Amino acid sequence: MIDGLIAGKMQGEPEQRLGKGNSPFVLAKVRAQASDGEFLIVNVIAFDEAPRAALLALCEGDAVAIVGSLAPKVWTDKQGNTRPALDLVAQRVLAANPQINGQ
Repeated sequence: MIDGLIAGKMQGEPEQRLGKGNSPFVLAKVRAQASDGEFLIVNVIAFDEAPRAALLALCEGDAVAIVGSLAPKVWTDKQGNTRPALDLVAQRVLAANPQINGQ
């Protein structure tokens, strides 16, 4: 994995789920702009309490920056075009609202 920082806007609402042993985690999507002007979707997962809480406090369209471990991947859209994407395991979430920021 690659240590990274992504910034963008929340796409959709974060969702809390339960994993093995009923351990909670949060899934979210962030729309980030690439250097070529294209946008890519970053699939975010948070296991630790602070980043989970910070993600759950955000709504669609909120600006956010997230630090964590990145893994690149590719997906195919409905038209058959391949698109880049990133998976990120969140370690820290930073938002414009200081009450939301999680470590």
